[in-house]
Amino acid sequence: MAITLTAAAVDRVRQYMATTPSALGLRFGVRKSGCSGFAYVVDIATSAGDDDVVFEQDGVSVRVDAGSLPEVDGTVIDFVRTGLNQQFVFRNPQVEAECGCGESFTTSSRG
Repeated sequence: MAITLTAAAVDRVRQYMATTPSALGLRFGVRKSGCSGFAYVVDIATSAGDDDVVFEQDGVSVRVDAGSLPEVDGTVIDFVRTGLNQQFVFRNPQVEAECGCGESFTTSSRG
């Protein structure tokens, strides 16, 4: 089981953490949403959850709740800048299908 960050994502998370004094790391998971089933949840973690699984990379902690882990296991999180746009991009090997608008997805663990 692993969640990994690209160098660009590590840099961006560090920038976010620098502006949040109580930051413990990145919170990453899913919530039920949209027509396909799940949407990603990404935020700065300011508290530890009882069921958090913690991945450490280059001094950055990624916290994933145990319920989300089957849906995101193996995901590589990148941070991409294209023109004026910038966003986190998720390469998730668990994704089997995405809705037409790209806002939600289904995974092999819940197929």
